[in-house]
Amino acid sequence: MAVATRPVPALAPPPQPRRPRVLLVGTAFAVAAVAMSFMGLLGIYVKVRAEAIAGGGTWLPEGVTIPLTPPNVAMATLLMSVVTMQWAIYAIGNRDRTNAYVALAITILLGAAFANSTAYLYSQMGLVVADSVVGVLIYAISGAHLVLTVAALLYLGLVALRALGGEYTPTDREGLSSAALLWYGTVAVYSLIWYIVFITK
Repeated sequence: MAVATRPVPALAPPPQPRRPRVLLVGTAFAVAAVAMSFMGLLGIYVKVRAEAIAGGGTWLPEGVTIPLTPPNVAMATLLMSVVTMQWAIYAIGNRDRTNAYVALAITILLGAAFANSTAYLYSQMGLVVADSVVGVLIYAISGAHLVLTVAALLYLGLVALRALGGEYTPTDREGLSSAALLWYGTVAVYSLIWYIVFITK
């Protein structure tokens, strides 16, 4: 007696493997390296300042003042840019390209305003690099952060151009997320510089 056999249903093809997020992971490693570098610089700054004050001297040279308004405005500007950067990611996730373009443009504009505020602070301090170790440390730390900001702005500019070309979708926002990670790291580093160098002096 023959046994009836049922046809075996065709199996669905396996899903495409997810592309490894090389750009995001690489950016995360770069942000970690940058953070460690600035932590080392700030550690040197705090140590040298503590030794100078413990020795009975003053930290800032005579005639040098660090006004609070420019760094406070710079910090507020960067905090606003975090909101606009997150707005860009949210807009791409909702297929709202117009708002994504506006948010990226505002973020870049706020980054440029931050750089301008830092340059204005340099003109107000009256601190000469060669006069003291204070000048070397302050300009090394804040100048390195300014270079980091310019690099992050270039990254954002490249991401903005790719977004204009229709590169990112709600399911693939890796480039945008990577640029945001670098930008958030830049803001976090400046928050430490703002407090340690400019607020506590």
